[in-house]
Amino acid sequence: RSMAVATVNLRALTSWVGIARLFAVVLSCLAFSLVASTGHFGGPYGTWCMFTWCFCFAVTLLVLLLELLELYPLLPLSWDDFTSAFSMLAALMVFTSSVVFPATFISSPCSSNQCARQAVATTASCLCFLAYAVEVALTRAKPGDISSFLSTVPGLLKVFEAYVACLIFSLLDRYNGEPGLMWCVAVYSICFIITLLIIIFTIGRCLTYIPCPLEKMLVGYNFLALLMYLTATVLWPLYSFRGRSRPDPCGRNCWWDKHLGVTFLTIFNLIAYLVDLVYSTRMVFVRAP
Repeated sequence: RSMAVATVNLRALTSWVGIARLFAVVLSCLAFSLVASTGHFGGPYGTWCMFTWCFCFAVTLLVLLLELLELYPLLPLSWDDFTSAFSMLAALMVFTSSVVFPATFISSPCSSNQCARQAVATTASCLCFLAYAVEVALTRAKPGDISSFLSTVPGLLKVFEAYVACLIFSLLDRYNGEPGLMWCVAVYSICFIITLLIIIFTIGRCLTYIPCPLEKMLVGYNFLALLMYLTATVLWPLYSFRGRSRPDPCGRNCWWDKHLGVTFLTIFNLIAYLVDLVYSTRMVFVRAP
């Protein structure tokens, strides 16, 4: 009687990418375990950090198991695109948590046992970010290779653009009644939705069903998004700070600080769409010999 033998691919753990993922699993687990042991992670910022570490730990562990047992070909998605997009997203999420958590929960001087555990958790989070950054660097497509779109520079930038838009949404405050600010919110929303659809369709292998030249369509979209973000870069600070000074005192949820954060994030996404346009244009119109 023949029996099905499970295939085990040890290279999923021993390759450089596998080692980086193992480090990410251990460090993310260490981060959320230490913070959970303190019992001091309430509020939206603490909840976000705990969610980030738990989410990255669970998905990375699942990726390792699927590659170890070679079960990922059974999934109806582009595995290389999924892992590239996730590693980029995880790097961004963990980086944000590595900045937000100590700024919110660690006070000076740090002398208590609770503070020591929070400091070690922050260090583990920073090292976890480095592990995901190494994975992104190792899996990034070589110049001229477009077999996995989300592992190319334009593909990784798509993940960055969508994530920055999410950060912008989390900071939006007091924009109703101002036409300029409402236009900026429309810009953030439209670009986020289209960028997210591109990511989802790429992972789901649905882009081939689009009845138009996909690469040229992406160049056109990047150009349009760049123009829209250029208007938002001008209008958001103009309508937000015109005739308004920073309140004194300005607490943690101060609208002025939130609008300033949106201003800088808008500039970051403007630069990202510019670089995206340059790279995608080179991929389409400049062919390597």
